[in-house]
Amino acid sequence: MCKWAGLTMAQRNSEYERLPMDLYQTPDWVTVALIPHIPRRVKDVWEPAAGNGDMVKALRHHGYNVRASDIKTGKDFLKAIVMQGQAIITNPPYTDAQKFIEHALMLTKKHHGVVAMLTRIDFDSAKTRQHLFEDHPAFAKKIVLRKRIRWIRNSTGSPSENHCWQIWDWRHKGPPTIAYEPHEVG
Repeated sequence: MCKWAGLTMAQRNSEYERLPMDLYQTPDWVTVALIPHIPRRVKDVWEPAAGNGDMVKALRHHGYNVRASDIKTGKDFLKAIVMQGQAIITNPPYTDAQKFIEHALMLTKKHHGVVAMLTRIDFDSAKTRQHLFEDHPAFAKKIVLRKRIRWIRNSTGSPSENHCWQIWDWRHKGPPTIAYEPHEVG
């Protein structure tokens, strides 16, 4: 807790233990909210933090060829040296989100590819990440999710965090845009 101007602020305790390796599966509706914003030229996607494959299934359902990998099966994305596909789309482990974005951008640059990462809504606010957003030529779009993600299936608690998709496209021209997922998604 911190005190500021006489006010007390606290981070809400979810009452859930953190899952090992940040294994929080992305609900289908979250992936579906991204689909209209993926450039049409993208057909082949790499999901490098696939976990149990929920996002892979949702992307395949919408016609994408998806290559899945995950650290739990011995494929450490941060050690990859070759790009697989035209886009890297994932819900990165929160503790390594910045490293995932930086590595994905490095892998996609040569191929003029696309990166889409699910992050907390304020992830782009940190001064130390300015090089990924305000100063990055490929940063193209932020898609705000209007519904909070329920990470623990069948849980009864109310989610307390807001999330968004951040998209980098090495073929993007002009300033980045912001979009809002429609209420009917999810």
